[in-house]
Amino acid sequence: MKEFKNKVAVITGGANGIGLEIAKESVRRGMKVVIADCDMNAMAKAEEVLKSMNADYLALEMDVTLFEEMERLAREAVAKYGQVDLFFNNAGVAVGGPIWELPVKDIDYVIQSNLYSVCYGLKVFIPLMEAQGTPAHIVNTASVAGLVVASGMPSYFMTKHANVVLSESTHYQLQERNSNVKLSVYCPGYIQTDLHHCQFKRPERFAMDESDPYYQSETFKMGLETARFVVETGIPADSVGMMVFQAIEEERFYILTHPQYLPIAGMRVKGIMDGKNPDINLLKR
Repeated sequence: MKEFKNKVAVITGGANGIGLEIAKESVRRGMKVVIADCDMNAMAKAEEVLKSMNADYLALEMDVTLFEEMERLAREAVAKYGQVDLFFNNAGVAVGGPIWELPVKDIDYVIQSNLYSVCYGLKVFIPLMEAQGTPAHIVNTASVAGLVVASGMPSYFMTKHANVVLSESTHYQLQERNSNVKLSVYCPGYIQTDLHHCQFKRPERFAMDESDPYYQSETFKMGLETARFVVETGIPADSVGMMVFQAIEEERFYILTHPQYLPIAGMRVKGIMDGKNPDINLLKR
């Protein structure tokens, strides 16, 4: 897909961070934009940005962990603009901590936000875009955590690996049917976004029970501090939009931002091929 003027982009998690940068780049390329997010404070700020760009946009409050909400997003986008040309399956959260310490709500929150939502987006938007019969593209936002493994956030790494594999397998299926819909998976490293605050912007049914001892634990507090540090020292978010759109133009499947992680991904694959056990000491080196 190379022509974007007057086309329609739909972006989940579109009110801040990566999603907002993609929305801004969409507007720069003459697109109409639908941004969807559960954070209405961020949405108000995002709308001010889009208005300052004279954007033709629609802003929707939604919860990506509910299938009926994903259906509503597609329905309202089509009702407003008649079509969807780009879909950015972008919403996601980060939850740290040992799997045996995490409250069940945290496990459900990260799996449903990072994996169910991606499945729901593909299920809803692929048939819609194929029925249009025009060039279309979907970008699933995963993470470099979908290509490497470390010790700090097992539930997060699990969902991002699943996102990458889901994207790869779906990509094969779209090729088999010679679909007009192309697919990419975006695997960024640390970027200066608002991701480290997602713990406090949960849908109500995932709300933290502050009486749970976990939220008073050093594990939880250290996880928050680590998340703050790695996000705030990441690369600027304003590099995101151009990079993602270049990949769409080139029909590139893997969109990578941090090449320094590729040797670590290669080391993991080599270890599997050599039959070696995961070694924390090797990982630290």
